[in-house]
Amino acid sequence: MILKTMIADDEPLARERLKMLLAPDPDIDIVAECRNGSEVVKSLKAAKADVLFLDIQMPGKDGFEVIDDVGPANMPITVFVTAHNEHAVNAFEVHALDYLVKPIERNRLEQTLARVKERVQLEQAFKAREQISSAVEALRQQASPLDRPQRFLAKSGNTASVVPVGDIEWIEAADYYVCLHAGGKRHLLRESIRSLESKLDPTRFIRLHRSAIVNLDHVREIHRDGQSEGWVLLSTGARVRLNRNGWRKLIGATGASKSPVL
Repeated sequence: MILKTMIADDEPLARERLKMLLAPDPDIDIVAECRNGSEVVKSLKAAKADVLFLDIQMPGKDGFEVIDDVGPANMPITVFVTAHNEHAVNAFEVHALDYLVKPIERNRLEQTLARVKERVQLEQAFKAREQISSAVEALRQQASPLDRPQRFLAKSGNTASVVPVGDIEWIEAADYYVCLHAGGKRHLLRESIRSLESKLDPTRFIRLHRSAIVNLDHVREIHRDGQSEGWVLLSTGARVRLNRNGWRKLIGATGASKSPVL
């Protein structure tokens, strides 16, 4: 794990001391040194850094002004360097990972580097999970219609009913089962609603909340009920509740761009 590191301090001796203390760590690669706030902003906009050791008091722009200019969301992992303890509270208010008081002590810096590396590992793990989830969702969305079930077999005692997917008006979660509402009848299927959702065509079936999926072909009206809830009226007269996320998905699927948003 190589961490691209920037050092920002207007004092040459302070920069040299920090470089000397960082040198034994094989994971640190110092890619830029900055003498003032303006140089820091320019460097961050020109190249990516993983870690920034940022002096709070610098000419032109101080450390807090640097963050304001770059934007907190665009900042690398930031460790403030200060000659005064009273800046510590403000450092954490802008989400700095840590702060170091000059003159920097080797043991204290080692503790900070351990925290930095732990944060990087957590962020990498999170990004990896996000990428995997996105890939799975993309594959699910790209699945061929031929791979999707055209009918379901719902068993009830010694009887099994064949339920064509096109006949399903809406689907309701019921403990470890789902209830398929189709043709005025209810059919129980031993499957979770999440698993069933992954098998259905997302351009045709929309999940309105954690316990309900509707067939867009049967949606007749969309109603708002308060600031974060609503319901849809189906062709059968059934009403199905939806939450904020379900509303957005439904509006997007129907192309009703001017519809009110919860």
